[in-house]
Amino acid sequence: MPADKPACDPALWLLDETITYLNHGSFGACPRAVLDFQAAIRERIERQPMQFFVRDLEPLLDDARHELARFLSATPENLVFVPNATAGVNTVLRSLEFEREDELLVTNYEYNASRNALDFVAARAGARVVVAKIPFPLQSPDQIVEAVMGAVTEKTRLALFDHVTSQTGVIFPVKRLVDLLSEHGIDALIDGAHAPGMLPLSLDALGAAYYTGNCHKWLCGPKTAAFLYIRPDLQPAVRPLIISHGANSPRSDRSKLQIEFGWTGTGDPSACLSVPEAIRSIAGLVPGGWPAVMRHNHELALAGRELLCKTLGIGRPCPDEMIGSLASIPLPATLATAEYKAPLYLDPLQDALLEKHQIEVPVIRWASSWRLLRISAQLYNSMPQYIRLASVLSEELFSQNAK
Repeated sequence: MPADKPACDPALWLLDETITYLNHGSFGACPRAVLDFQAAIRERIERQPMQFFVRDLEPLLDDARHELARFLSATPENLVFVPNATAGVNTVLRSLEFEREDELLVTNYEYNASRNALDFVAARAGARVVVAKIPFPLQSPDQIVEAVMGAVTEKTRLALFDHVTSQTGVIFPVKRLVDLLSEHGIDALIDGAHAPGMLPLSLDALGAAYYTGNCHKWLCGPKTAAFLYIRPDLQPAVRPLIISHGANSPRSDRSKLQIEFGWTGTGDPSACLSVPEAIRSIAGLVPGGWPAVMRHNHELALAGRELLCKTLGIGRPCPDEMIGSLASIPLPATLATAEYKAPLYLDPLQDALLEKHQIEVPVIRWASSWRLLRISAQLYNSMPQYIRLASVLSEELFSQNAK
């Protein structure tokens, strides 16, 4: 059982101390030290904008990209910064050209925003979206592989799937899928929004055609810091979502990819430039650095999941090895449903947990028949928080069932 205290001082974050925050997975949380670092960059920008953007920015971005590449075990030239993983998915999909006979493969676990992007480009080209239906709960990663490969045909052009699924927290066997799809000549676009900082990554060894991930979630960087990895042979076809000065640049000192993505217009680059500081800061919070951080969060998520499953009287929805630091627990099917009240999602139970108990934890509607409670585990969390959630959850479930 994980310790009764957080692994580090929660005051190192700006999180409201009156809220039990068990939702790091949605938007992350950035430590004070990293935000201070970002603020210093913003001040530097404003002191001499011309100096910063025209003379200083490119080498600073190069340094940040190299530090991130080291963390991801990736070749720096294969990485570019993007605002978020959704932008990364869109960048690839909007760059590729599909034909009417093409099939684009996705799973029923896919993140809604990415699935919408896939549907958009398929409809525009007249291509067909094929959905590999993976069961839930799961007993083995083999079920994922069987479902995906069972949906492959000679017309399959591209496969889009998550590394860590947002709704369920399930880790996909991405290396097995990439290798098997490659044997059929099919490129994989991996939405790794949750993976950086949650799981050890080696992008060069993975060999995926495209991989995008967020730095604002488990890496704990500022918002709008993310990356897109593109295999070298595919880079000439990929263009940024915003076409800018790099499109007709005469430069030959770096790749066209880096020239185009390096400048898409005036913006705030401080988030991307702060990523190395986030990597350093989080690594220094516990003895053992990042491997210890990932191990701690994994063990805490499993302990919290085990407690909640016992509270609800249900079995584990997937094996422990298929969970990182994000875990979903199916809620009883008898719970009442209601329309969402917010642009993204807010379930009545999620509202009640916050308003009555000051606990922020998402309740997710998924695949029309599932209602999932999803917990996160980060260094500022501790086991007593999950114990409290389990206690008030029983109360709220009884209250909703009584209505």
